[in-house]
Amino acid sequence: MSPLLRQTLPAAIACATVLLLWGYARGLTASEPPALPKPLSDLPLGTAGQLRTVVVAGGCFWCEEAVFEQLKGVTKVVAGYAGGTAATSNYEHYEESNHAEAVQITYDPSIISYGDLLRVLFTAGDPTVKDGQQPDYGHQYRMAVFYQTDGEKQVAEAYIRQLTQAKVYDKPIQATVETMPEGFFPAEGYHQHFVSNHPDHPYVCTWSVRKIARIRAAFPEQVKAADQAPPSK
Repeated sequence: MSPLLRQTLPAAIACATVLLLWGYARGLTASEPPALPKPLSDLPLGTAGQLRTVVVAGGCFWCEEAVFEQLKGVTKVVAGYAGGTAATSNYEHYEESNHAEAVQITYDPSIISYGDLLRVLFTAGDPTVKDGQQPDYGHQYRMAVFYQTDGEKQVAEAYIRQLTQAKVYDKPIQATVETMPEGFFPAEGYHQHFVSNHPDHPYVCTWSVRKIARIRAAFPEQVKAADQAPPSK
């Protein structure tokens, strides 16, 4: 979140208790993203239990963590930093290098595919926005896919081409496909599961819940039951 919003802790205007976050889509009106086609190119499905990881960025990592935690087949999501150096992989200094606020998603490829996760990423946010996602702007809030293998890179680039050729958006896609020269770095403990641990935080009420609801509405068959809340602490 932005420096100004960092200071907007519970002492600020508190939301009324958020209806159970994972079932809130039912009563929330969110702006409708374009209906995205499934990727024509994808990684092969895997064997049940043989987990994989993927690292993506799409604005505030609080929101992205909560968005992906609710998907069937996703077993773990970690908020963190990707794209920059180890020396700057902390909340005080990550803006000093090429880091983006990112999430590392552990998933079961027999249940959900790499391409499915990209489709969710592009639905939760707006890939035509350069260097930011509402309400946070700056290079550290860019939408990006951080590939770990050539296969991931090829699928991500192919999906961007597919969406471009299909003219899904009326503006060029700005989401990037990037390497992680020094890997992924988990964020500080207080950032992990922030949405579920702080459901009445003003930022969560205003922005995170909206993204959660959007994905629940767009992918009803791929989200967990409303009573399967994300882990906390």
